[in-house]
Amino acid sequence: MRISFLHTMDGNRQVFEQAAKTLGLRPEDIHHEVRAYLREAVDRTGAFSDELRAQTNQRLLALAADSDAVILTCGTLGPAVADIKRPPVPIVRADIALAAAAAEVGGRIVVLCAAESAIEATRKLFTEHASKRAASVEVVHVGHVWALFKAGDIQACLVAAASSADAAYEAGATVVAFAHPWMAAAVGLVQKGRRPLDSPSAALHAATQRFSERLGRA
Repeated sequence: MRISFLHTMDGNRQVFEQAAKTLGLRPEDIHHEVRAYLREAVDRTGAFSDELRAQTNQRLLALAADSDAVILTCGTLGPAVADIKRPPVPIVRADIALAAAAAEVGGRIVVLCAAESAIEATRKLFTEHASKRAASVEVVHVGHVWALFKAGDIQACLVAAASSADAAYEAGATVVAFAHPWMAAAVGLVQKGRRPLDSPSAALHAATQRFSERLGRA
């Protein structure tokens, strides 16, 4: 099975590669494409224009032509996926896969979101999925984690993310979800509660599952 990723941050390659390795995928089974300018254009203009949506879809379909599944790792570009009515292969939004995985666990879901600009979109997405399972959602802004990330102090950033997850479990969370892909590296540092959910693992699980379902219908 060949899986391609469309990223807007080069740093996300590593966490998705690690998740793929955990699932037993070989390095030659995965392909990364980084298009930072797409996210940068949204940040610069404050809008995800029709032109940017079209460019995103163009890249997704180009990757799909040589893949068994495609994963879009940037939540900002996620709405473009809905424009592709009949994708040739499964195209998975990493943020939706994470929200769906959290809803499947149910109970009290706590989502740790580092970037303030992503809070409302994250809350809307998780609440939409949780409502189908009678679960509750709390999005917690961990601004100190974001500050460390932007400062380049990655180890301290991951320790802070894990500490925030531990605190959420101590406060009664059923499951903690890390809103940003790069936070997946903190999963192994969490000491309390169940293993936190991360979008690289959730997205790859969804992609392989949907690929298997397609094979079963073929």
